[in-house]
Amino acid sequence: MKHFSAKLLMATAFLCGAAFASAQADTIKVSVAAEPYPPFASKDASGQWVGFEVDLAKAVCKAAKLDCEIVATAWDGIIPALIAKKIDVIWASMTITPERSAQIGFTIRYYNTPPEFIGNKADKFEFTPEGMKGKSIGVQTSTIHAQYVQKTYPDADIKSYGTQDAANADLAAGRLDLVMADAAALDDFLAGKDGQCCEMKQFPKDPVFEAGVGGGLRKEDTDLKAKLDEGIKAVYANGEFDAIQKKYFKYNVGTPPK
Repeated sequence: MKHFSAKLLMATAFLCGAAFASAQADTIKVSVAAEPYPPFASKDASGQWVGFEVDLAKAVCKAAKLDCEIVATAWDGIIPALIAKKIDVIWASMTITPERSAQIGFTIRYYNTPPEFIGNKADKFEFTPEGMKGKSIGVQTSTIHAQYVQKTYPDADIKSYGTQDAANADLAAGRLDLVMADAAALDDFLAGKDGQCCEMKQFPKDPVFEAGVGGGLRKEDTDLKAKLDEGIKAVYANGEFDAIQKKYFKYNVGTPPK
């Protein structure tokens, strides 16, 4: 009887463990970048991730009937983490580009905001390769903005930062001439005490910025892509996207999905 009970207990434990593992496998790990990027994603006083993209990810997952967990991954390692299956979705203001699309798949875009340069109110700039020669420009590392300034202004003094906040701080301290990032990400800085030094200087125009931001996925995860695409369409259609964006922005960042 003891022998039978032990086997039964072992079998039960195995089945429970398998069921738990299966349940865990069904949880979609949606990753924001570990570096704060308000108002898109940052930690509140309690240590919880909050922001526009966090709220949107939760709404999209709910609409898609997916069990999602918000996690954070260092920006520099976020694509390798996806490929290594440590996370399932990148949801971190990642612009859809040909270079990234060669490595990973993307959902349909879920928002798009223009990039901008900001600088000291007293300074004037000529946004040409010659005019930017020697000018110090701060960008967050491994972003489309970093790629843009490196390509467009090769003779500028380009400084890369691990976080947008660090770049903004150096601009406020006079250690940079300009900072480039999403306009929406710079609005809070310009509206705050430290940002009173500065103003918007230019909205750069380039086709690379027109693709917008999408959720990064492994290319083979076609079923997950289909569900997330439908979830994105649903939150646009039912008004949730508009309600969420109004919490964080004074203007429209939405681009109706096709």
